Amino acid sequence: MTELVLYGHPDSGHANKVALALALAGVPHEVRRVDIWAPAATRPAEFLAASPLAQVPLLMADGVPHLQSGAILMEVARRWPLPGQQPHDLRRGAELILWEANRIGMCLPQLVESRRPGGDSFPPGALDWLRARYATDRDNFDRLLGAGPFFHGAAPGIGDCAIWGYVRWIDKAGVAPSPAMADWRTRMADLPAMPRDFFPA
Repeated sequence: MTELVLYGHPDSGHANKVALALALAGVPHEVRRVDIWAPAATRPAEFLAASPLAQVPLLMADGVPHLQSGAILMEVARRWPLPGQQPHDLRRGAELILWEANRIGMCLPQLVESRRPGGDSFPPGALDWLRARYATDRDNFDRLLGAGPFFHGAAPGIGDCAIWGYVRWIDKAGVAPSPAMADWRTRMADLPAMPRDFFPA
């Protein structure tokens, strides 16, 4: 059996995507919390040795580091299929991961950060641009979801995990979901395998 160790933090949507995918795939793994709000140099030495940018998530698989949430999700689906994902058919998952990374997964974290006490400041007009971009992404979310309960059809796959990473925090971003998005979020939250405590202290 592969020995898996996932480094992350509950405030990292990227790390939570991977934690959810492993949970849905039913893969035993250890989680280790990394304080992403502390200076990078203070993070665990074994984590820094394997993550050159000192970023989460980091998945160690039998001592081999895997970095970047999208790439890790593809690796998980290839090796341990999720309910809505088959290892021989990863195209849909890859398309959704790339859409999330370039679209809705770009604007939502910035909107969340803009509302965090002590968070980064943004130049004039930036937040209006992000909200307008989100409005377009919300419409495209509905198109990509279609009539299915999940992005992969009857059961969730890696695309659902990727998109859920930050759409789950839409309230923190100060924007509203579409009705279809709200229903999908409820279905995701109700999944029996959904972790209730990501990266506990």
